Amino acid sequence: MSYYVIYDGNCNLCVTLVQLLESLDKGQQFRFIPMQDEPALREFNITAADCEKGVILLNPDQPEQRWQGTEAAEEIGRLLPVGNVFVAAYRALPGLKWTGDRVYEQVRDNRYALFGKRSQTYQPLYPACESQGCQL
Repeated sequence: MSYYVIYDGNCNLCVTLVQLLESLDKGQQFRFIPMQDEPALREFNITAADCEKGVILLNPDQPEQRWQGTEAAEEIGRLLPVGNVFVAAYRALPGLKWTGDRVYEQVRDNRYALFGKRSQTYQPLYPACESQGCQL
């Protein structure tokens, strides 16, 4: 089963993290959809307002099952080999989750100013959607 990661394909930081995840996962667990792919987003009833809240991870077998923002980042980490150990520690340390959520919000809201904006949307190596639609 593959999860779909919906990311900002124009954000330098976001693209760098997607490329890292692509190199670690090799398309085994994760497929990717840039937030700029409006037809794909429509297939999953994801709006521009949803995208403003940050990265989205969804289970295409159960599209109502989705994580967003830090919850998505944690779930992605949990699904990676030995990632569960790090996510459990992060969640267990008092105040760290709250701090992480605030840092995420600041980076999300200022990502272009902090890391720059790409002139072209990054097309992933392991796309969830091709010209014939998304792999459901």
